[in-house]
This record gives sequence, C-alpha cells and structure tokens, in this order.
Amino acid sequence: MSARKGKVIALTSQDEPALGGKLAYEFRVPLTIDMLNPVLASIPLQLLAYYIAVKRGSNVDQPRNLAKSVTVE
Repeated sequence: MSARKGKVIALTSQDEPALGGKLAYEFRVPLTIDMLNPVLASIPLQLLAYYIAVKRGSNVDQPRNLAKSVTVE
C-alpha cells in the first residue's frame, strides 16, 4: 500500500518493533485470551469503517443493496 501512496493502518495488541516507521496509524487493543481477540478487534474496526463511510459521504443508516441481501434466499 505504501508503494501506491496509501496509508498503512495496523491493529495490534502489543508493541511490534518490526513495524516501527512503516505505519501511518496504529490501533492498540488490550492483551487478552486468544478467543476474545476477535471480539475486541471488531470494535475499533467497526468504528473505523463507520468514520470512513461518513467521510466519504455514504449513508451509513441505509446501505445500498441491503434489501437484496436480506430477502434473497
């Protein structure tokens, strides 16, 4: 991504020295047992998706094609 001038965002639970200087943003979640990591990671990722959608001007309350995905069997 950085080769295409994109911003690199990482979600980590501990300090990673190998990532030093390569990231534009780093989000940290607390260390916990392995089974709870996806639950803790989903919160900042959902907020990130929400704020990106708002910044793009998307309607976050009525996503496109929602009715199709819910009603099609």
